[in-house]
Amino acid sequence: MDVKKSKATVALMMMFMMLFLVNFPGCFSAASQQPINKKSTHLKPHNGFHSSFLFPVTGNVYPLGYYSISLSIGNPPKVFEFDIDTGSDLTWVQCDAPCTGCTKPIDHLYKPQKHILVSCEHPSCGVVHFPESPHCEKPDDQCDFEIDYVDHGSVLGVVVADVFSLRFMNGSLIHLPLTFGCAYDLKNPGPYDPPAAGVLGLGNGKASILSQLRSFDLTRNVLGHCLSGKGGGFLFLGDDLVPSGMSWMPVSANSKHYLSSPAEVLFDGKPTGIKDLKVVFDSGSSYTYFGFQVYEGVLNLVRESLTEKTLGTVQDKALPICWKGTKPFKSVHDVKNYFSTLTLKFKDTQNIQLELQPEAYLIVTEDGNACFGILNGTEAGLGDLNVIGDISLIGKMVVYDNEKQRIGWISADCNRLPNSLDSNYKEDIQRPYAANFGILEENHPKTQGSSETNVRVRNREL
Repeated sequence: MDVKKSKATVALMMMFMMLFLVNFPGCFSAASQQPINKKSTHLKPHNGFHSSFLFPVTGNVYPLGYYSISLSIGNPPKVFEFDIDTGSDLTWVQCDAPCTGCTKPIDHLYKPQKHILVSCEHPSCGVVHFPESPHCEKPDDQCDFEIDYVDHGSVLGVVVADVFSLRFMNGSLIHLPLTFGCAYDLKNPGPYDPPAAGVLGLGNGKASILSQLRSFDLTRNVLGHCLSGKGGGFLFLGDDLVPSGMSWMPVSANSKHYLSSPAEVLFDGKPTGIKDLKVVFDSGSSYTYFGFQVYEGVLNLVRESLTEKTLGTVQDKALPICWKGTKPFKSVHDVKNYFSTLTLKFKDTQNIQLELQPEAYLIVTEDGNACFGILNGTEAGLGDLNVIGDISLIGKMVVYDNEKQRIGWISADCNRLPNSLDSNYKEDIQRPYAANFGILEENHPKTQGSSETNVRVRNREL
């Protein structure tokens, strides 16, 4: 999807902001506050932008199965936990409208008010439904949305705009009305219930929270995450934390996902004959997925490399393919010497490679077994797409630069937050629930048509 915002769209978004300032007096204010960390210095605005936003991340690949941040919405603000997902662009939260299929207690649901509804004719509704157009029986109808996920889960709801309370890295606090989804009908998303209250859409579409912040000239259309193998990490919006020396690769301008150049698979540094992979980077996926033929080919290479080693196969409820040693493993570091490095070498780049050390495709379960964290994507409904999930992104700072249409990564210590953020910032961070929600968004949000036979309530009036 084209992430470059036209002048007309910017103008419309500014009009949208002004309309909401009438409803939320004083909400668009960058308070002059001292930095949270007294030792840090103020980050000066550059190129007309204020600064970046930095969020502590909680969660892990195993056993929780997701990474999340907490955001405050409403006035007075209420904290909600969001699964960070670069595989979709619309942010949504479970809401009491009332809700069917919601997994949180009613006091943990977002409670919308009627005056925050986005109308069907509003430009923000068109952005949510792009490249299609919303179906409006009447211009003042509420803007509905539906998202279908490849694990056969789906979310139905209405588009709203409410105040988000966000803190810049320089310590200033801003209260800003942003558009997102109020999800009042959730259908079983695979074997797990949604772990968080909602999903933070970080894809390159114009409906994303980041794209909205960029339209207000608040920050660059750049985001990054650093996920720790020990759990946690951090997420940033803006380009103040982008380091030098990164490996950069172009991503497709014609995809709503972060789709790379075609890739070739190397095993232990040697060519495998597996080429021309379509690769998507998706923080909403706990594990990495390869299409059936690629998956079978890589799995056979791993198995063949283990034939003379003291590992045996074992059944484990965590993942389909697992091995055991002479005694239970305590961590991936106990088993990684048995396995070889997988490498994705990207075509049409200056020798850009993504190395997947054994710890980037293995987990150690609570039973002490080593399990293969690459799964069959065809079986999961991904078709010929190959998805690089959280397990393969651990220990790397990964940056998605939507302005230059590129993605980059570099090894990093993700166990500590940058110096500009101290423990005081972590207030209101809630403990995550264990589960995993979906992988890639299969279809863009829509309002018309469904092959489902069960009855779902549409156009629910709030």
